[in-house]
Amino acid sequence: MRSMTRRGLLTLTAGAAVGAAAGCSSSNSSKPDTAAPAGGGSAGPSQPAGTPIGDGSTSDTGPQPFQPAAERLEPGQTPPQFVIFSWDGAGELDNGLFQRFRKLAQDHNAKMTFFLSGLYCLPESKKHLYRPPNNPVGASAIGYFSDQHIKMTLEQVRNAWLEGHEIGTHFNGHFCDGHGSVGKWTPTQWESETQQAVDFVTKWRTNTGFTDVQSLPFDYRKEMVGGRTPCLLGQDNWLPTAKKLGFRYDASSPGGLQIWPTKKHGIWDLPLQQIPFPGRKFEVLSMDFNMLYNQSQNATKSDPRNYPGWREQATGSYVGGFQRAYETNRAPFYIGNHFEQWNGGIYMDAVEEAFKQIADEKRQDVRLVSFKQYVNWLDAQDPRLLAKLRTLNVGEKPKEGWQAFTQNV
Repeated sequence: MRSMTRRGLLTLTAGAAVGAAAGCSSSNSSKPDTAAPAGGGSAGPSQPAGTPIGDGSTSDTGPQPFQPAAERLEPGQTPPQFVIFSWDGAGELDNGLFQRFRKLAQDHNAKMTFFLSGLYCLPESKKHLYRPPNNPVGASAIGYFSDQHIKMTLEQVRNAWLEGHEIGTHFNGHFCDGHGSVGKWTPTQWESETQQAVDFVTKWRTNTGFTDVQSLPFDYRKEMVGGRTPCLLGQDNWLPTAKKLGFRYDASSPGGLQIWPTKKHGIWDLPLQQIPFPGRKFEVLSMDFNMLYNQSQNATKSDPRNYPGWREQATGSYVGGFQRAYETNRAPFYIGNHFEQWNGGIYMDAVEEAFKQIADEKRQDVRLVSFKQYVNWLDAQDPRLLAKLRTLNVGEKPKEGWQAFTQNV
Protein backbone atom coordinates (compact mmCIF):
# COMPACT_ATOMS: atom_id res chain seq x y z
CA MET A 1 0.00 0.00 0.00
CA ARG A 2 3.00 2.30 0.38
CA SER A 3 4.67 1.51 -2.93
CA MET A 4 2.80 4.19 -4.90
CA THR A 5 5.09 6.61 -6.68
CA ARG A 6 4.54 10.32 -6.24
CA ARG A 7 4.90 11.00 -9.96
CA GLY A 8 1.95 12.81 -11.48
CA LEU A 9 0.23 13.48 -8.17
CA LEU A 10 1.54 16.81 -7.02
CA THR A 11 4.28 19.32 -6.75
CA LEU A 12 4.17 22.09 -4.19
CA THR A 13 5.50 25.36 -5.53
CA ALA A 14 5.53 28.79 -3.93
CA GLY A 15 3.20 31.10 -5.77
CA ALA A 16 1.90 28.45 -8.16
CA ALA A 17 -1.52 29.21 -9.59
CA VAL A 18 -3.87 26.26 -9.69
CA GLY A 19 -6.92 26.34 -11.90
CA ALA A 20 -9.99 24.17 -11.65
CA ALA A 21 -8.81 22.09 -14.58
CA ALA A 22 -5.41 21.39 -13.11
CA GLY A 23 -6.53 19.55 -10.02
CA CYS A 24 -4.36 19.29 -6.95
CA SER A 25 -3.48 17.55 -3.75
CA SER A 26 -0.85 18.25 -1.16
CA SER A 27 2.24 16.31 -0.28
CA ASN A 28 2.96 15.22 3.25
CA SER A 29 6.45 15.65 4.61
CA SER A 30 8.09 16.12 7.96
CA LYS A 31 9.76 19.23 6.59
CA PRO A 32 7.87 22.47 5.95
CA ASP A 33 8.01 24.32 2.65
CA THR A 34 11.42 25.94 2.68
CA ALA A 35 10.05 29.18 1.28
CA ALA A 36 7.01 29.24 3.53
CA PRO A 37 6.81 31.37 6.66
CA ALA A 38 6.73 29.96 10.14
CA GLY A 39 3.23 29.29 11.35
CA GLY A 40 3.47 30.96 14.71
CA GLY A 41 4.26 34.47 15.80
CA SER A 42 2.23 37.59 15.40
CA ALA A 43 4.18 38.91 12.45
CA GLY A 44 3.36 36.00 10.16
CA PRO A 45 4.40 35.91 6.51
CA SER A 46 5.22 39.07 4.65
CA GLN A 47 2.32 40.33 2.57
CA PRO A 48 2.93 41.11 -1.09
CA ALA A 49 1.81 44.42 -2.51
CA GLY A 50 -1.60 44.16 -4.07
CA THR A 51 -4.38 46.11 -5.71
CA PRO A 52 -6.96 47.28 -3.14
CA ILE A 53 -10.52 46.08 -3.64
CA GLY A 54 -13.44 48.22 -2.52
CA ASP A 55 -12.60 50.04 0.71
CA GLY A 56 -9.27 48.24 0.99
CA SER A 57 -10.46 45.53 3.37
CA THR A 58 -9.24 43.04 0.78
CA SER A 59 -6.77 43.26 -2.07
CA ASP A 60 -5.70 41.29 -5.10
CA THR A 61 -2.15 40.08 -4.52
CA GLY A 62 -2.14 37.48 -7.28
CA PRO A 63 -2.33 33.68 -7.12
CA GLN A 64 -2.35 32.12 -3.68
CA PRO A 65 1.08 30.89 -2.58
CA PHE A 66 1.97 27.27 -1.86
CA GLN A 67 -0.71 25.66 -3.98
CA PRO A 68 0.08 22.17 -5.28
CA ALA A 69 -0.29 21.27 -8.93
CA ALA A 70 -1.40 17.76 -9.85
CA GLU A 71 -2.10 15.56 -12.83
CA ARG A 72 -4.53 12.75 -13.32
CA LEU A 73 -3.89 9.52 -11.51
CA GLU A 74 -2.01 7.29 -13.91
CA PRO A 75 -3.22 3.79 -14.81
CA GLY A 76 -1.96 1.28 -12.29
CA GLN A 77 -1.40 3.82 -9.50
CA THR A 78 -2.84 3.54 -6.02
CA PRO A 79 -4.92 6.60 -5.13
CA PRO A 80 -3.37 8.84 -2.50
CA GLN A 81 -5.08 9.01 0.87
CA PHE A 82 -6.57 12.48 1.20
CA VAL A 83 -7.23 13.87 4.68
CA ILE A 84 -8.94 17.25 5.15
CA PHE A 85 -8.91 18.99 8.52
CA SER A 86 -11.42 21.84 8.68
CA TRP A 87 -12.46 24.41 11.26
CA ASP A 88 -15.91 25.93 11.76
CA GLY A 89 -16.10 29.59 12.74
CA ALA A 90 -12.35 30.20 12.43
CA GLY A 91 -12.08 33.14 14.81
CA GLU A 92 -9.12 33.87 17.06
CA LEU A 93 -9.54 34.50 20.79
CA ASP A 94 -7.05 34.79 23.63
CA ASN A 95 -6.54 31.02 23.71
CA GLY A 96 -4.57 31.24 20.45
CA LEU A 97 -6.08 28.12 18.89
CA PHE A 98 -6.12 29.44 15.33
CA GLN A 99 -2.41 30.17 15.54
CA ARG A 100 -1.74 26.84 17.26
CA PHE A 101 -3.16 24.82 14.41
CA ARG A 102 -1.59 26.99 11.73
CA LYS A 103 1.73 26.15 13.37
CA LEU A 104 0.87 22.46 13.48
CA ALA A 105 0.04 22.47 9.78
CA GLN A 106 3.24 24.35 8.98
CA ASP A 107 5.33 21.82 10.89
CA HIS A 108 3.95 19.01 8.72
CA ASN A 109 3.69 20.79 5.36
CA ALA A 110 -0.08 20.44 5.47
CA LYS A 111 -2.97 22.64 4.38
CA MET A 112 -6.36 23.05 6.04
CA THR A 113 -9.72 24.71 5.43
CA PHE A 114 -10.89 27.50 7.73
CA PHE A 115 -14.63 28.24 7.45
CA LEU A 116 -14.84 31.88 8.54
CA SER A 117 -17.98 33.24 10.20
CA GLY A 118 -18.67 36.65 8.69
CA LEU A 119 -19.78 38.13 12.03
CA TYR A 120 -16.26 37.69 13.37
CA CYS A 121 -15.35 40.67 11.18
CA LEU A 122 -18.29 42.85 12.29
CA PRO A 123 -18.16 44.89 15.52
CA GLU A 124 -21.16 44.65 17.82
CA SER A 125 -21.71 48.38 17.46
CA LYS A 126 -22.63 47.69 13.84
CA LYS A 127 -24.78 44.64 14.44
CA HIS A 128 -27.77 46.48 12.99
CA LEU A 129 -26.16 45.82 9.59
CA TYR A 130 -26.87 42.09 9.97
CA ARG A 131 -30.34 41.05 8.88
CA PRO A 132 -30.55 37.29 9.48
CA PRO A 133 -33.42 35.46 7.78
CA ASN A 134 -36.37 34.77 10.11
CA ASN A 135 -34.55 36.36 13.04
CA PRO A 136 -34.45 39.87 14.56
CA VAL A 137 -32.03 42.40 13.10
CA GLY A 138 -28.61 41.96 14.68
CA ALA A 139 -29.45 38.63 16.33
CA SER A 140 -26.77 35.96 16.53
CA ALA A 141 -26.43 32.63 18.33
CA ILE A 142 -22.64 32.97 18.50
CA GLY A 143 -22.26 36.55 19.60
CA TYR A 144 -19.91 39.28 18.40
CA PHE A 145 -16.17 39.72 18.89
CA SER A 146 -14.44 42.60 20.64
CA ASP A 147 -12.39 44.94 18.46
CA GLN A 148 -9.19 43.24 19.63
CA HIS A 149 -10.45 39.79 18.71
CA ILE A 150 -11.60 41.03 15.31
CA LYS A 151 -8.07 42.29 14.73
CA MET A 152 -6.61 38.98 15.88
CA THR A 153 -8.96 37.07 13.59
CA LEU A 154 -8.08 39.22 10.58
CA GLU A 155 -4.38 38.63 11.28
CA GLN A 156 -4.85 34.86 11.44
CA VAL A 157 -7.01 34.73 8.31
CA ARG A 158 -4.48 36.82 6.42
CA ASN A 159 -1.55 34.65 7.48
CA ALA A 160 -3.44 31.43 6.86
CA TRP A 161 -4.17 32.37 3.26
CA LEU A 162 -0.57 33.43 2.64
CA GLU A 163 0.53 30.03 3.95
CA GLY A 164 -1.71 28.26 1.44
CA HIS A 165 -4.76 27.43 3.55
CA GLU A 166 -8.31 27.82 2.27
CA ILE A 167 -10.74 30.42 3.63
CA GLY A 168 -14.31 29.19 3.17
CA THR A 169 -17.51 30.34 4.84
CA HIS A 170 -19.48 29.29 7.91
CA PHE A 171 -22.01 32.07 7.16
CA ASN A 172 -23.01 34.35 10.07
CA GLY A 173 -25.40 33.92 12.98
CA HIS A 174 -25.31 30.13 13.44
CA PHE A 175 -29.02 29.62 14.12
CA CYS A 176 -29.87 26.01 14.90
CA ASP A 177 -33.26 26.02 16.61
CA GLY A 178 -36.81 27.31 16.26
CA HIS A 179 -38.47 29.25 13.49
CA GLY A 180 -35.23 31.06 12.62
CA SER A 181 -33.17 27.89 12.18
CA VAL A 182 -31.03 27.72 9.06
CA GLY A 183 -32.75 24.40 8.40
CA LYS A 184 -35.88 26.34 7.42
CA TRP A 185 -34.29 28.96 5.17
CA THR A 186 -35.27 29.23 1.52
CA PRO A 187 -32.74 29.44 -1.34
CA THR A 188 -33.39 33.19 -1.52
CA GLN A 189 -32.70 33.56 2.20
CA TRP A 190 -29.49 31.56 1.86
CA GLU A 191 -28.40 33.95 -0.87
CA SER A 192 -29.00 36.92 1.44
CA GLU A 193 -27.07 35.25 4.27
CA THR A 194 -24.14 34.44 1.98
CA GLN A 195 -23.99 37.94 0.52
CA GLN A 196 -23.96 39.39 4.02
CA ALA A 197 -21.12 37.06 5.02
CA VAL A 198 -19.12 38.28 2.04
CA ASP A 199 -19.94 41.91 2.84
CA PHE A 200 -18.76 41.64 6.44
CA VAL A 201 -15.43 40.14 5.32
CA THR A 202 -14.89 42.56 2.43
CA LYS A 203 -16.04 45.72 4.23
CA TRP A 204 -14.50 45.28 7.68
CA ARG A 205 -12.41 48.41 7.24
CA THR A 206 -15.51 50.57 6.78
CA ASN A 207 -17.42 48.82 9.56
CA THR A 208 -14.61 48.85 12.14
CA GLY A 209 -12.74 52.03 11.24
CA PHE A 210 -9.45 50.19 11.79
CA THR A 211 -6.48 51.95 10.20
CA ASP A 212 -3.73 49.83 11.77
CA VAL A 213 -4.68 46.45 10.25
CA GLN A 214 -3.40 45.09 6.95
CA SER A 215 -5.74 44.24 4.12
CA LEU A 216 -6.73 40.62 3.58
CA PRO A 217 -4.54 39.60 0.61
CA PHE A 218 -7.21 37.97 -1.54
CA ASP A 219 -10.43 38.64 -3.41
CA TYR A 220 -12.89 36.78 -1.18
CA ARG A 221 -15.59 36.63 -3.83
CA LYS A 222 -13.23 34.60 -6.00
CA GLU A 223 -11.48 32.59 -3.30
CA MET A 224 -14.62 31.40 -1.51
CA VAL A 225 -15.70 28.22 -3.31
CA GLY A 226 -17.11 26.16 -0.44
CA GLY A 227 -18.64 26.24 3.01
CA ARG A 228 -20.29 24.37 5.83
CA THR A 229 -23.73 25.34 7.09
CA PRO A 230 -24.30 25.88 10.82
CA CYS A 231 -25.33 22.69 12.64
CA LEU A 232 -25.06 20.81 9.31
CA LEU A 233 -28.60 21.96 8.53
CA GLY A 234 -30.37 23.31 5.45
CA GLN A 235 -28.28 21.74 2.71
CA ASP A 236 -31.21 20.95 0.40
CA ASN A 237 -32.19 24.61 0.07
CA TRP A 238 -28.63 25.87 0.31
CA LEU A 239 -27.25 23.86 -2.64
CA PRO A 240 -29.28 25.60 -5.40
CA THR A 241 -27.95 28.91 -4.12
CA ALA A 242 -24.42 27.52 -3.82
CA LYS A 243 -24.56 26.44 -7.45
CA LYS A 244 -25.91 29.84 -8.51
CA LEU A 245 -23.10 31.62 -6.67
CA GLY A 246 -20.38 29.49 -8.23
CA PHE A 247 -19.49 27.31 -5.25
CA ARG A 248 -17.67 24.10 -6.14
CA TYR A 249 -18.32 22.01 -3.03
CA ASP A 250 -20.35 21.84 0.15
CA ALA A 251 -19.23 20.24 3.43
CA SER A 252 -22.58 20.33 5.25
CA SER A 253 -23.95 16.80 5.00
CA PRO A 254 -24.04 14.87 8.28
CA GLY A 255 -23.45 11.16 8.69
CA GLY A 256 -21.74 10.40 5.42
CA LEU A 257 -19.95 7.13 4.83
CA GLN A 258 -16.25 6.71 4.17
CA ILE A 259 -16.66 6.30 0.43
CA TRP A 260 -15.63 8.33 -2.62
CA PRO A 261 -17.82 11.41 -3.12
CA THR A 262 -20.49 12.34 -5.64
CA LYS A 263 -22.04 15.64 -6.65
CA LYS A 264 -25.38 17.16 -5.67
CA HIS A 265 -26.80 19.96 -7.82
CA GLY A 266 -23.51 19.90 -9.71
CA ILE A 267 -21.47 20.56 -6.53
CA TRP A 268 -19.16 18.11 -4.78
CA ASP A 269 -20.87 16.79 -1.63
CA LEU A 270 -18.19 16.27 1.05
CA PRO A 271 -19.97 15.17 4.23
CA LEU A 272 -18.68 14.64 7.73
CA GLN A 273 -18.38 10.88 8.10
CA GLN A 274 -19.31 8.08 10.43
CA ILE A 275 -16.11 6.67 11.94
CA PRO A 276 -15.28 4.02 14.58
CA PHE A 277 -15.72 5.04 18.21
CA PRO A 278 -13.37 2.92 20.39
CA GLY A 279 -15.13 0.94 23.07
CA ARG A 280 -18.62 1.60 21.66
CA LYS A 281 -20.78 -0.44 19.29
CA PHE A 282 -21.90 2.57 17.26
CA GLU A 283 -19.96 4.98 15.06
CA VAL A 284 -19.59 8.69 15.66
CA LEU A 285 -19.51 11.71 13.36
CA SER A 286 -15.99 12.95 12.54
CA MET A 287 -16.32 16.20 14.50
CA ASP A 288 -15.39 17.33 18.02
CA PHE A 289 -18.99 18.27 18.91
CA ASN A 290 -20.16 14.71 18.32
CA MET A 291 -17.37 13.34 20.48
CA LEU A 292 -18.53 15.75 23.18
CA TYR A 293 -22.15 14.72 22.79
CA ASN A 294 -21.43 11.02 23.15
CA GLN A 295 -19.01 11.42 26.04
CA SER A 296 -20.60 14.06 28.26
CA GLN A 297 -24.06 14.69 26.75
CA ASN A 298 -23.02 18.18 25.60
CA ALA A 299 -21.61 19.20 28.98
CA THR A 300 -18.49 21.24 28.26
CA LYS A 301 -17.17 21.09 31.83
CA SER A 302 -17.42 17.58 33.21
CA ASP A 303 -15.58 15.55 35.84
CA PRO A 304 -11.87 16.00 35.02
CA ARG A 305 -11.24 12.40 36.01
CA ASN A 306 -12.88 11.41 32.72
CA TYR A 307 -10.70 13.62 30.57
CA PRO A 308 -7.72 11.30 29.95
CA GLY A 309 -9.95 8.42 28.82
CA TRP A 310 -12.13 10.65 26.66
CA ARG A 311 -9.08 12.26 25.06
CA GLU A 312 -7.70 8.82 24.20
CA GLN A 313 -11.07 7.71 22.84
CA ALA A 314 -11.40 10.80 20.62
CA THR A 315 -7.86 10.40 19.31
CA GLY A 316 -8.49 6.73 18.61
CA SER A 317 -11.67 7.56 16.75
CA TYR A 318 -9.93 9.94 14.35
CA VAL A 319 -7.00 7.58 13.84
CA GLY A 320 -9.34 4.62 13.39
CA GLY A 321 -11.29 6.45 10.69
CA PHE A 322 -8.07 7.28 8.89
CA GLN A 323 -6.70 3.75 9.09
CA ARG A 324 -9.92 2.19 7.82
CA ALA A 325 -9.80 4.31 4.68
CA TYR A 326 -6.04 4.16 4.19
CA GLU A 327 -5.89 0.40 4.43
CA THR A 328 -8.92 -0.27 2.24
CA ASN A 329 -10.79 1.90 -0.28
CA ARG A 330 -8.67 5.07 0.11
CA ALA A 331 -11.81 7.18 0.44
CA PRO A 332 -11.04 10.77 1.46
CA PHE A 333 -11.27 11.41 5.19
CA TYR A 334 -12.91 14.62 6.44
CA ILE A 335 -12.47 15.93 9.99
CA GLY A 336 -14.39 18.95 11.30
CA ASN A 337 -13.67 20.90 14.46
CA HIS A 338 -14.19 24.16 16.30
CA PHE A 339 -11.66 26.32 18.11
CA GLU A 340 -12.93 25.35 21.56
CA GLN A 341 -11.74 24.23 25.00
CA TRP A 342 -14.52 21.87 25.96
CA ASN A 343 -13.78 19.45 28.79
CA GLY A 344 -10.40 20.93 29.51
CA GLY A 345 -9.35 21.18 25.87
CA ILE A 346 -9.19 17.43 25.35
CA TYR A 347 -10.67 17.59 21.84
CA MET A 348 -8.03 20.06 20.69
CA ASP A 349 -5.36 17.77 22.11
CA ALA A 350 -7.01 14.75 20.47
CA VAL A 351 -7.16 16.29 17.02
CA GLU A 352 -3.55 17.46 17.31
CA GLU A 353 -2.34 14.00 18.34
CA ALA A 354 -4.38 12.35 15.57
CA PHE A 355 -3.00 14.88 13.08
CA LYS A 356 0.57 14.00 14.06
CA GLN A 357 -0.08 10.26 13.74
CA ILE A 358 -1.77 10.69 10.35
CA ALA A 359 1.07 12.94 9.15
CA ASP A 360 3.65 10.23 9.87
CA GLU A 361 6.49 10.89 7.43
CA LYS A 362 6.74 7.17 6.67
CA ARG A 363 3.48 7.43 4.73
CA GLN A 364 4.47 9.10 1.49
CA ASP A 365 1.02 8.61 -0.05
CA VAL A 366 -1.00 10.65 2.48
CA ARG A 367 -2.12 14.10 1.40
CA LEU A 368 -3.12 16.63 4.08
CA VAL A 369 -4.97 19.20 2.00
CA SER A 370 -7.74 21.77 2.00
CA PHE A 371 -11.17 21.05 0.56
CA LYS A 372 -10.45 23.38 -2.33
CA GLN A 373 -7.25 21.55 -3.19
CA TYR A 374 -9.06 18.24 -2.98
CA VAL A 375 -11.86 19.22 -5.38
CA ASN A 376 -9.21 20.53 -7.74
CA TRP A 377 -7.75 17.03 -7.73
CA LEU A 378 -11.18 15.45 -8.20
CA ASP A 379 -11.96 17.66 -11.16
CA ALA A 380 -8.70 16.65 -12.82
CA GLN A 381 -9.44 12.91 -12.72
CA ASP A 382 -10.93 10.64 -15.37
CA PRO A 383 -14.67 10.51 -14.49
CA ARG A 384 -14.65 6.78 -15.27
CA LEU A 385 -12.02 6.20 -12.60
CA LEU A 386 -13.98 8.19 -10.02
CA ALA A 387 -17.08 6.17 -10.87
CA LYS A 388 -15.13 2.97 -10.34
CA LEU A 389 -13.73 4.20 -7.01
CA ARG A 390 -17.30 4.86 -5.89
CA THR A 391 -18.07 1.14 -6.27
CA LEU A 392 -15.86 0.40 -3.26
CA ASN A 393 -17.84 0.28 -0.03
CA VAL A 394 -16.67 1.29 3.44
CA GLY A 395 -13.67 -0.82 4.37
CA GLU A 396 -13.55 -2.61 1.00
CA LYS A 397 -10.30 -3.22 -0.86
CA PRO A 398 -10.13 -3.85 -4.60
CA LYS A 399 -10.24 -7.63 -4.95
CA GLU A 400 -7.74 -7.61 -7.79
CA GLY A 401 -5.39 -5.15 -6.08
CA TRP A 402 -4.92 -1.46 -6.79
CA GLN A 403 -2.70 -1.84 -9.82
CA ALA A 404 -5.27 -3.86 -11.74
CA PHE A 405 -8.16 -1.81 -10.37
CA THR A 406 -6.91 1.52 -11.69
CA GLN A 407 -5.30 0.02 -14.79
CA ASN A 408 -8.56 -1.38 -16.12
CA VAL A 409 -10.90 1.61 -16.27
